Amino acid sequence: MKPRIHYLQHVPFEDPAYILTYAVEHSYPVSHTRIYEYEPFPVPDSFDWLIVMGGPMSVYEENLYPWIADEKRCIRQAIDCGKIVIGVCLGAQMIASTLGARVYPHVHKEIGWFPVTLTEQARSTKIFCDIPDIFMAYHWHGDTFDIPAGAEHCAQSSGCSNQSFVYNNRVIALQFHIEATPVSVAGILAACGKDIKPATFVQDEQRMTEGCEYCDESNGILTHMLDTIVKITK
Repeated sequence: MKPRIHYLQHVPFEDPAYILTYAVEHSYPVSHTRIYEYEPFPVPDSFDWLIVMGGPMSVYEENLYPWIADEKRCIRQAIDCGKIVIGVCLGAQMIASTLGARVYPHVHKEIGWFPVTLTEQARSTKIFCDIPDIFMAYHWHGDTFDIPAGAEHCAQSSGCSNQSFVYNNRVIALQFHIEATPVSVAGILAACGKDIKPATFVQDEQRMTEGCEYCDESNGILTHMLDTIVKITK
């Protein structure tokens, strides 16, 4: 049976990008909750995979974004029902918070194309066991998270030690963007370019645009991960 994919989108300029391409190529049913359009959150029976996308807000800003509590409840229900849950950037932080871990401002903003290195723990997971030890990924975050209790710490970078974790081989948090495409990178740059200020782990717009040469590589890694998820859930 083909997995039914539902994604949560927080802002217009951060959709699932290559994940949508993958779903279309495999004829997987796709539905969505566009939170910025006040669409309702799904019930667990309506999907097999829940994809939680990124956005410029922070998990701890419930006073500004009251829907955060409802979203975390949706994620919790999906996890408890044994669904596949994948979080990207803010989505990874949402999962971490839902699992009881702390999410907080990091000492560095990480914006641009930087290498990600897998940890030894990653090799014990079904999701990361065949992924290259080091690969390039797109980043755009100022917050980070602690690794939740019971989760495997799977990836790190020079700018941020906690880049990814896997929980119960069904919940995958990716603070980086291996779903990025040239179109999605351009969209984030257009919407959030004001955040680009010189810093150790912040690239300028030209370097980020040129870095899109890495999209095929990062999308290939994502394809392998998604193919693995399909195999382990059959």
